[in-house]
Amino acid sequence: MVNRLHTGIDVLDRKLGGGIPEGSIVALSAQPASQAELFLYELTATRGTLYLSLDRTAQSVTSSIEQSPATTGDPTVRHISGEAPLDNAGKLVSALPETSNLIVDPLDVLESQEPPSRFRSFMNDLQNHIVNTGSLGIVHCLDGRSVPPLRDTTEHFADVIFQLETTTTNDEVENRLAIPKFRGGRAPTDIIKLDLVEQVSIDTSRDIA
Repeated sequence: MVNRLHTGIDVLDRKLGGGIPEGSIVALSAQPASQAELFLYELTATRGTLYLSLDRTAQSVTSSIEQSPATTGDPTVRHISGEAPLDNAGKLVSALPETSNLIVDPLDVLESQEPPSRFRSFMNDLQNHIVNTGSLGIVHCLDGRSVPPLRDTTEHFADVIFQLETTTTNDEVENRLAIPKFRGGRAPTDIIKLDLVEQVSIDTSRDIA
């Protein structure tokens, strides 16, 4: 039986039968104007983590993690910059240790690189290395005003997809999580209402849809 790796978020681990199968890539799809980063930050508390930032500087990400009210770890943060982000990211991914977390935030920068075949090659190498090391990869996919043309490719590669929808209704912000894809396991059929204030938890003020 494949080992399950904890996400650091109890509600998700229970829903997923103990966690996510080792060697999996998870695509976290969420709006830029959301608290989705709490998922990434809490994951760093579970095991050694390599955090690749494609937008924000390493110092900015490190400061955000240190200031987060959620339980976090001490990840290795690297900022991927320059004109060859796929090559730079690939070199760091190839050095990922056994049983680690890899976070790519956001993946959009890499999805936009040309030609498309280079991105597919990167994702194949990423998937192979995650499997060979028994690790867990999470790619943060921004679901905003513009979506990269290769998002379908990302979702096809992903073993698990988390879709976080954030809406503002009346006088409150609502967060709903769907898991439409779970390769190697049973995908939950219900939508989970979450409280994303200081950490990721079930919103118990309303019924679970």
